Amino acid sequence: MTIKLYEHQRAIFYAPFYAAHVLGAYQDAGVEVEIVTSPNPAVTANGLRDGTADVAWGGPMRVLLAFDSNPECDLVLFAEAVTRDPFFLIGRVPNPNFEQANLLGVKLARVSEVPTPWLCLQEDLRRAGLDPADVTRLADGSMAENVAEFQSGKVDVVQVYQPYAEELLRDGAHIWYAAATRGPTSYTSLFTTRRRFEAAPESMAALTCGLYQTLQWLIAAPPETVAETISSYFPDVSHDLLTACIARYQTLQIWNQTPVLSPAGFERLKTSCLSGGLITRDTPYEACVDNRYAETAVTADSKTM
Repeated sequence: MTIKLYEHQRAIFYAPFYAAHVLGAYQDAGVEVEIVTSPNPAVTANGLRDGTADVAWGGPMRVLLAFDSNPECDLVLFAEAVTRDPFFLIGRVPNPNFEQANLLGVKLARVSEVPTPWLCLQEDLRRAGLDPADVTRLADGSMAENVAEFQSGKVDVVQVYQPYAEELLRDGAHIWYAAATRGPTSYTSLFTTRRRFEAAPESMAALTCGLYQTLQWLIAAPPETVAETISSYFPDVSHDLLTACIARYQTLQIWNQTPVLSPAGFERLKTSCLSGGLITRDTPYEACVDNRYAETAVTADSKTM
């Protein structure tokens, strides 16, 4: 069986999925995988149900949103790759002692392409005893447009991922806040329908095993090697810039050591979605997550050591 794996956005923090292909990790685990493009994250679930794709990678936020609409939702998360928030707040002036309160006195250009970065940041603000509504925000621009606004001096702080962050640092800007430092916040996982998850156990297990082996490699490999491995997916990013992006993400430990999706990371994400008003239903971890193949992969690996 060939698994069709949905990609809905090209991003450096999705490195585990690209590396797995180049390294042949899925084939080594016993399954063929073909990456196909989802037309839109909002319709990914429909593609999983009608057979356009078998599995998708994306934010657990999408699964929470589906459960919010339908408590009998048929989606399940089963292998986490990105376990910490890959976004940054970049400022024009140094701020080595950043506190969330610093955002109340500046103009912030936040990510508009996807809701999760702001949802998580507004929860950070709430936990600091602040009202997110008090932040002056530019909320409608793309990251590229926001970077241009930042460079022109129209905003003070910009919320971006790599390579935008690294490019701005090279131009003399400064990291105010690496969101990964808040700790586990489930960010990217494989998910599929319950029917397919149960009907194809060997393929699901092999897919998870291939991802696990890639995560182990990604954590330990020199950033130059990782950059070379995934470079074909980012032809417009120079090797040295891609290397710097990977190195920073490795230091921040955004990639999970295993594909097991932790309750702590899931709860932090869910709390952010609830407090930010994206969802209203407090769907339990057990309804959304099934770690059986992830746990089996880790156990099998430990027995070979």
